[in-house]
Amino acid sequence: MDPYKVLGVNENATDAEIKAAYHAAVRKYHPDQYRDNPLSDLAEGKMKEINEAYDLIQKMRSQNKGYSSGSSGSSGSSYSSGSSYSSSANPEFASVRAKINAGDINEAERILKGMSERPAEWYFLMGMIYSRRGWHNEAIQHFAQACRMDPQNGEYAQAFREYSSRSGYYQRGASSGRECSGCDICTGLCVADTCCECMGGDLISCC
Repeated sequence: MDPYKVLGVNENATDAEIKAAYHAAVRKYHPDQYRDNPLSDLAEGKMKEINEAYDLIQKMRSQNKGYSSGSSGSSGSSYSSGSSYSSSANPEFASVRAKINAGDINEAERILKGMSERPAEWYFLMGMIYSRRGWHNEAIQHFAQACRMDPQNGEYAQAFREYSSRSGYYQRGASSGRECSGCDICTGLCVADTCCECMGGDLISCC
């Protein structure tokens, strides 16, 4: 896979141009636009390809490596491909991580939804699944919940920071052509509170 071709840019494109192309592709193929649509599976597959392409470009540039035809199609530079996940002591969670890394999102979700206990890692991994599907609102809520339940966990905090800055979450209402709803505002406040707590502050004192 040539990630630059996937995003429709050349290898000499600036970081800003790549980011703009990425967000344009996300708006075009966002699963929210294809719910109850026979093209939903196609859109989901395209979103996965777009996310992997963007991740790969970011990883290559951070390592100062150019693209080659033998490059791997996935990377762990941000939290959509999952190749940098740490191992889990819980065998069920370890299995879910392996499924996500292998791209078997449906099976990973089936395992998670069959679990009765839902600790911070459960929310983190569910956030991973939603992020791979391009469901930004759901992903950011689950990452925030994982951070609230285990604020000292560096993996959860890193996923939250990287995904929230990369996904364009706060622009979702405008890019999808709808106005911001009360739910979006509440979610935004919770996310902001989580950010403050990660830095030692507290925006919403009751939670």
